[in-house]
Amino acid sequence: MTVLASALDTSAPEYAAHRAAMLAKLDDLAAEHAKAVAGGGEKYTARHRARGRLTARERIELLLDPDTPFLELSPLAAWGSDYAVGASLVTGIGVVEGVECLITANDPTVRGGASNPWTLKKALRANEIAAANRLPVVSLVESGGADLPSQKEIFIPGGGLFRDLTRLSAAGVPTVAVVFGNSTAGGAYVPGMSDHVIMVKEQAKVFLGGPPLVRMATGEESDDESLGGAEMHARVSGLADYFAVDEKDALRQARRVVARLNWRKTADRPGHVEPPLHDEDELLGIVPGDLKVPFDPREVIARLVDGSDFDEFKPRYGTSLVTGWARLHGHPLGILANAQGVLFSEESQKAAQFIQLANQRDIPLLFLHNTTGYMVGRAYEQGGIIKHGAMMINAVSNSRVPHLSVLMGASYGAGHYGMCGRAYDPRFLFAWPSAKSAVMGPQQLAGVLSLVARASAAAGGRPYDEEADAALRAMVEQQIEAESLPAFLSGRLYDDGVIDPRDTRTVLGICLSAVHGAPVEGARGGFGVFRM
Repeated sequence: MTVLASALDTSAPEYAAHRAAMLAKLDDLAAEHAKAVAGGGEKYTARHRARGRLTARERIELLLDPDTPFLELSPLAAWGSDYAVGASLVTGIGVVEGVECLITANDPTVRGGASNPWTLKKALRANEIAAANRLPVVSLVESGGADLPSQKEIFIPGGGLFRDLTRLSAAGVPTVAVVFGNSTAGGAYVPGMSDHVIMVKEQAKVFLGGPPLVRMATGEESDDESLGGAEMHARVSGLADYFAVDEKDALRQARRVVARLNWRKTADRPGHVEPPLHDEDELLGIVPGDLKVPFDPREVIARLVDGSDFDEFKPRYGTSLVTGWARLHGHPLGILANAQGVLFSEESQKAAQFIQLANQRDIPLLFLHNTTGYMVGRAYEQGGIIKHGAMMINAVSNSRVPHLSVLMGASYGAGHYGMCGRAYDPRFLFAWPSAKSAVMGPQQLAGVLSLVARASAAAGGRPYDEEADAALRAMVEQQIEAESLPAFLSGRLYDDGVIDPRDTRTVLGICLSAVHGAPVEGARGGFGVFRM
């Protein structure tokens, strides 16, 4: 039988402790997500509503098909920075008239929806997802343009937003802009470069330069409506394809535009879907609070895949990496999951072969991270750990099937690379609240710095200050611990969101559906030289 049995004892004290630790982390995460939902805060939200306007998330809700999910992406963008959590932009994947779309919505309650450096990074990531997965883009626009004090970080790379829209259109991926308010300066090019444009009566304002700038540049006196109002663009300039009487009418028209796209997925539809045999709620108690304690990733897999059915590949070889085949929401899937944390030569070679097989069969890959990296030591260096680790990284780098990554626990060192970290372009990467990622663990990194400093002092014949060493180690450990946490990394868009483990199957199901919007084709050869 290939159905996974579970050895998880939900009555054990260890399970209760792990679950309690995860729930505490989820409470902290909920508080941070609430900051993004709050946008500019109660004062500015109330002022926005007093003008008869909908919030960004209300606009998205009316745009989407009823009772369909919205997978919000990068909700913690800008966390830990001087800018509002969420980066004044909401992005995500949702279904409009039966069509999966990439949706972006400016949050006008945060500095009028102005774009800061993190807004730009978040928007570019959204465009990247749309292009890779051939998702039509719907932009819900209300933005004052660039946050001028930070223009030095926005202006040069910001042109990529407009480049992306034109490239999407050239690739046959539809783009729709719905303008609710200001869309000025560079922001005017969002509707200007979209395939379909809807503007709201007496609200939409689209111009390269507003009345004050026009007055300064040319001496001409003008008003918002004649310069860039919806009526003018619908009747005179022709920029507006559709004229909406209010916001709800604009969203209704946007749904009709999507309905008329004649959009069809290029990939096969999923097969029969079965729920896992084991309760997804139990995912809360699998990962230990102390990531040095190993756990069996099969317990996770059994609660993610259809029917808990998993055909393990090479189960007796390279046992600290679990590999095998399954289906998730009807989609075929290859899975690589870290078992005991460390990757040895056998695991690296096993992974490389498995990745090649997935490419031959055109099967997407899921990487479940809990690794401290590749093994070090004289015997392992002499055994070829470098060339075998390079073999695995080579396979990941040149694989052409879609990759999905979930950081469950540790994801340290080159093991993060070999397991398809952010730099290796997974289509989507999510983290659990239990995850940590850095060049190495805090204690190890602080210890290495201490050893180097101690050796330097000895070489120079200087006495070593043990008290200063202890203070340095404590400071470094605290810094690395803080910089390894999911909220910190998510704030810098090193993942696409920190998710509740119980939502993992749903999130992956949405992602797998999205990646099948583009052809799923593996590499036929095309790998670099595998050093044997």
